[in-house]
Amino acid sequence: MLQDQSSTDQLCPCQSGKPFNFCCGPAINGSRPAKTAEALMRSRYSAFSVGAIDYLVDSTAPENRREEDHELLMEQTQITNWIELKILSTKDGLATDSTGEVTFEASFESPEGDGLLRETSRFRKDNDRWFYVDGDLELIAK
Repeated sequence: MLQDQSSTDQLCPCQSGKPFNFCCGPAINGSRPAKTAEALMRSRYSAFSVGAIDYLVDSTAPENRREEDHELLMEQTQITNWIELKILSTKDGLATDSTGEVTFEASFESPEGDGLLRETSRFRKDNDRWFYVDGDLELIAK
């Protein structure tokens, strides 16, 4: 983990301005599922930031999970430092919707160089739980 999330005043990596334990923390620890597609996207960004691999796998649509995901995500979270998240737009994805899209930019640092990930992520809600389905992404070197 890159941040100490045991402190109740540690700001959430998703940059909501809220403490982690009152923002993305409950979704990541399983005590309160994300209520919207954007909330799931933010919690997944936070999970990448803090190295919550199990949450990243579990919040991916079951049909898109691969056996090697855990190992690949572990490696990625250990070498990537996520710097900033900007939500660019949302389409549907409210608590009453069954699908949604979130377009965002996430700045990062890695041994291969700094960059920007721009993605339009697609989400689906099954049995009142949101899942990341897939996304169209673009990596931009800085």
